[in-house]
Amino acid sequence: MTKIPYDLITVLGPTASGKTRVATRLADRLHTEIISADSRQVYIGMDIGTGKDLADYRIEDRQVPYHLIDIVPAGTRYNLYQYQQDFHKAYHSIEQKQCTPVLCGGTGLYIEAVLSGYQLRSRTQSERPLRSLNIGMELSREMRRERITRRLYERLDEGMLDEVRGLLAQGVSPQALIHYGLEYKYLTLHLLGELSYDDMVKQLEIAIHQFGKRQMTWFRGMQQRRGFDIHWIDATLDDEEKIRLVFDLLSS
Repeated sequence: MTKIPYDLITVLGPTASGKTRVATRLADRLHTEIISADSRQVYIGMDIGTGKDLADYRIEDRQVPYHLIDIVPAGTRYNLYQYQQDFHKAYHSIEQKQCTPVLCGGTGLYIEAVLSGYQLRSRTQSERPLRSLNIGMELSREMRRERITRRLYERLDEGMLDEVRGLLAQGVSPQALIHYGLEYKYLTLHLLGELSYDDMVKQLEIAIHQFGKRQMTWFRGMQQRRGFDIHWIDATLDDEEKIRLVFDLLSS
């Protein structure tokens, strides 16, 4: 395959769309590395609730290298400015190896900021825009809701409540966990005795559905109003078909 005519390949999509599996398999085929674009996966020890899915980074006997996961302690605050700085360090380290990085995540604000080169708080151009092949994982509303619900119960079975208990036991404040939102907010409220288990699950499920909808609203805004070209791929296709479609786009 000839040299990839992009600075970056971005795999984005809402929660539970399977973007990590696509990104890691793509990176494995291209012998490159992943840069995460997730505002909560930066935190050490917040694994199940943020859906790090680190097993997806191992393909047969090969480990796909990744960046910007597990880089700051749980309980601290991490913001867009810090992400942009960390992204560019990771990006340039991969670029120096003459590889094209794969950016993967669902935090639209982070993705848009690094692709555009803008500090979205100040609207100043701090870095050059990156020419990215943007791949979106697309699910119907019904399928997205089904996957979100199924994954929530899987994570509860995997010990997500114990994960939050452990963070509290380590000295992470309840207020910090509540600030992180979604799983950490509702599970903390349950552990504080403010929500029953059933109410916690019910409210959390609703909140994650709303979050997935907001993610898609952001990505559609990137495409329809802010000029980003996103190629949407059916997230229900098998892995090999998804990778084939990405390679077709890379060679077109």
